[in-house]
Amino acid sequence: MTEIDKRARAAGVIYLAASLPAFFALAYVPNVLVVSGDAGATIHNILARESLFRWGLAAELIGFAAWTLVPLALYRLLVGVDRTLAGLMVILGLMTVPMMFANALSEMAVLTLIGDPRFGAAFSAQQLQALVALSLRTHGQGFTLAGLFWGLWLFPFAVLVWRSGFLPRFIAVLLTLAGAAWLVGSLTAVVAPSQFDLVEPIASIARKGELVTILWLIVMGARVKPPAAAPGAPVRQAAA
Repeated sequence: MTEIDKRARAAGVIYLAASLPAFFALAYVPNVLVVSGDAGATIHNILARESLFRWGLAAELIGFAAWTLVPLALYRLLVGVDRTLAGLMVILGLMTVPMMFANALSEMAVLTLIGDPRFGAAFSAQQLQALVALSLRTHGQGFTLAGLFWGLWLFPFAVLVWRSGFLPRFIAVLLTLAGAAWLVGSLTAVVAPSQFDLVEPIASIARKGELVTILWLIVMGARVKPPAAAPGAPVRQAAA
C-alpha cells in the first residue's frame, strides 16, 4: 500500500466518521420528535424524550467538530495536485463549522423555553409554541445557509480529483453534481421556497455523490500508476 493510498483511505474513514453523527442528529431525531405544523405536539414530544433531543444536539456538535478534520485530511491527499485549489477547498469546507455551532443556539433556546418555568409564566401557551416553532425553523434555515458552503467546497475538491490521476474522474463528476445540488437546493429555499419540494427530491439524489466518494476512498483508495518504462529499457518477464 502506497503512502497516497493510505492517505486516501484515512480521508475516507474520517469523512465517514464525521458524517455519521449528522445522520442521527438531522434525520433520526427530527423524525421522532418534530411534528410538522404542530408546535404543541412537538413540545410534548421533546418534553417526553428530552434526553433524545439533547443527544441529537450533542451529536450535531460532535459531528461538526469532527468535520474540521475532513478538509484537512483531503488536503494532505490532494495538496500535491494544486496547493492553491487544495487551500481553497479547506477554507470553504471549514466555513460551515462556526456557522453550525452558532446555529445550535436555536436548539438550546428550545430547551430553555420549554424547560424554564419563568418562560411558562411570562408567555401564554400559544406564544410559547410560536417561539419554539420560530427557534426550530431558524435552526432549519441555518442549514439552508450552510448548504451554500457545503456545495461550494465540493467544486475545488472535484477539480483536484479530476487532475489527480490517482482517483477516477467519474468521482469528480459526482462531486460537481453534488455541489450544484447543494447550491440549487439552498438558493431555491431562499429565492423560491414554493418550488423547494419540487427541487429537493432531485437534489437529494445528486448529493449522494458524496457518499460514493466516501466509499470509494475507503474501499478502493488511490490507484497510482507505475511509471512507464524508459524507451529501450529491458522488459523483465515473469518466471515460468
